[in-house]
Amino acid sequence: MRIFFATDIHGSEICWRKFLNAGTFHKVDVLVMGGDMTGKAMVPIVTRDGRWEVTLQEQQHVLATEADVRAMEKRIADRGYYPVRTTPDELAAWSADPGLVDARFRAEMLRAVQAWMDLADERLRGTGIRCVVSPANDDMFEIDPIIAAAERVDLGEGNTIALDGFTLVSTGWANPTPWKTFRELPEEELAARIDGLVAGVSEPRRAVFNFHAPPYGSNLDAAPKLDADMRYVAGGQALTPVGSRAVRDAIATYGPVLSLHGHIHEGKGAVKLGRTLAVNPGSAYEDGVLQAAIVDLDSRKGEVKRYLLING
Repeated sequence: MRIFFATDIHGSEICWRKFLNAGTFHKVDVLVMGGDMTGKAMVPIVTRDGRWEVTLQEQQHVLATEADVRAMEKRIADRGYYPVRTTPDELAAWSADPGLVDARFRAEMLRAVQAWMDLADERLRGTGIRCVVSPANDDMFEIDPIIAAAERVDLGEGNTIALDGFTLVSTGWANPTPWKTFRELPEEELAARIDGLVAGVSEPRRAVFNFHAPPYGSNLDAAPKLDADMRYVAGGQALTPVGSRAVRDAIATYGPVLSLHGHIHEGKGAVKLGRTLAVNPGSAYEDGVLQAAIVDLDSRKGEVKRYLLING
């Protein structure tokens, strides 16, 4: 069985399309998206005097034609942001009422997730390729029912899914972060959540963990160190482990054949923890690059046959 695993694409349209296309290109059986799939911000495209103005990456652009606007919208979406056409009056209203910004952002995010699920249904129909998407700490809870309703996509979060002699166990909940995101738990509660999921697996050694948080101290969780004011220490060159001790303990206790992680974009790599191959493919979504892991599992022996970390 061949698994294609990617994670942390944060709203990048081009990365989602590459993820879906990878199924047939790499002849995989299962596509797994490990979470943090939604974008983090909107980019207003403001109409003024028959033209459109937009600021992207601190550069201002003036767009004269509909074709120019559409090209800019694609550029914005590929970088993981939500392009929003608006007016100066609406922009002023947003400045006066942050609640309007939140409402519009939520609407744009849900619209985009629905469009992604529709595209997955279209691209994967008739291929026989399974697709599992598991939202993570940066993803709002409202996207879960949209994913669950898709025809060709299985919701990973909180579920155990049988896969040709193995069982995929997924959760996007993570140990606490400085940003207080949507799905965070103290380590003890995260451990209880994991134990509850694995309790439904008859052979834990044939499990595939899809846990967004990487195991603590595994080198898959090395992130730039921050000071008390949330500034990088040593210009971002000083690294510190920020992964989950609960996840590390679960790997040691249950010994799954494979453990898939994300969360830490800089943590690209693969390590053996006991008998378990643990992988974090990393993330470079803002550059439109999909980083991923391809893992071949031997269904008869219950082992990893080979793996490959790729960029594309």
